[in-house]
Amino acid sequence: MQKIIAINAGSSSLKFKLFEMPEEKVIAKGLFDRIGLDEGKIKIKYNKTKSFEKAEHIENHATAVKKLLDLLLELDIIKEYAEITGVGHRVVAGGEFFKKSVVINTKVMRQINELAEYAPIHNPANLMGIKAFKKILPKAIAVAVFDTSFHQTMPKTNFLFSVPYEWYHNYGVRRYGAHGTSHRYVARVAARMMERPLKELKLITCHLGAGASICAVKNGKSFDTSMGFTPLTGITMGTRSGDTDVAMISFMMQKLKMHSMPEIIYDLNKKSGLLGISGISSDMRDIEEKKATNERAQLAEDIFVKDVVKYIGAYTAEMGGLDGIVFTAGIGENSARVRELVMKRLAYMGITIDQEKNKLRGQAEFVSSLDSKVAVMMIPTDEELMIARDVQTLADKSKEVYSKIHAG
Repeated sequence: MQKIIAINAGSSSLKFKLFEMPEEKVIAKGLFDRIGLDEGKIKIKYNKTKSFEKAEHIENHATAVKKLLDLLLELDIIKEYAEITGVGHRVVAGGEFFKKSVVINTKVMRQINELAEYAPIHNPANLMGIKAFKKILPKAIAVAVFDTSFHQTMPKTNFLFSVPYEWYHNYGVRRYGAHGTSHRYVARVAARMMERPLKELKLITCHLGAGASICAVKNGKSFDTSMGFTPLTGITMGTRSGDTDVAMISFMMQKLKMHSMPEIIYDLNKKSGLLGISGISSDMRDIEEKKATNERAQLAEDIFVKDVVKYIGAYTAEMGGLDGIVFTAGIGENSARVRELVMKRLAYMGITIDQEKNKLRGQAEFVSSLDSKVAVMMIPTDEELMIARDVQTLADKSKEVYSKIHAG
């Protein structure tokens, strides 16, 4: 029995989940928010029913990590630091360096830093979290789990853009995708639910949240995905535009008298999507509440659903068939209406809805009827559990290597 902590460090936040492994029991989870800002917020839930909340200034990620570990002691969640034998870090951009999760060493940290130009907001924050934990828990195995690694199995026909090939060869311009850990997790759960080997299935996993991406999973591997070189492309998202015409960017820069690309990229990332269309909110719950009396809110929902349906149709054609669809993440797990609207649009594929099961939330469930020709599932994602599993797998391999060396 060992304790493994999964870490997701953002630019001003640090989320965590502490597991008892291999039982996969969640001991504690929480969030350190507004790191480096005037007043930070700390929230921890533990022992199923207990919670801790506090508002205080958190200077930086190193301070947050030290505070986190000290609180685990103070709240009697652990008895000593040494109980934590593994730390798994979510890292956004792994480029073509990393096709799977890896044990973190000096070389890996250097490569994560080099890849920061592909994820300038996330990779530096991920690296800060890695360094902070290594300083306090030097003996714990540290593992990097990359958002992009699952998508490294895509064929060139699907990850290359139709731009000068030298852009890819010289500068790494290609489709990298995102949410890979989530897509990997729910695809495995879907295969178990369908009682079929993952390697035999053609699945489409829909990670629908404030950030959203759709992935074609063929024979257990990522075959195509909607996000591109950055998380800006693909379907309409909370505040991101999704697919758009790049020539429009130049046109609008002139109209809005913008003087630099970051200005309009900011608008496409932060002022577009559901927020930009509706004018009221980036949250699908607000959209659904207002759509009866607000035409633009209804339009935002229609465009979002249309985008999901369009990608599912395209990926079904690409894979030459479809066995199952998975809805996950905030909207995918909680909006019965979005799931229903998508399934109704896909009725031509022989998809039928189980109305009662589609109302459920919080548990993995088939939301299609028994006679549906394509299985449709709602599966809550658990990226932290996937991270913890990767840490344990690599820790076990390290022990095996160590044993063989010393046995020889």
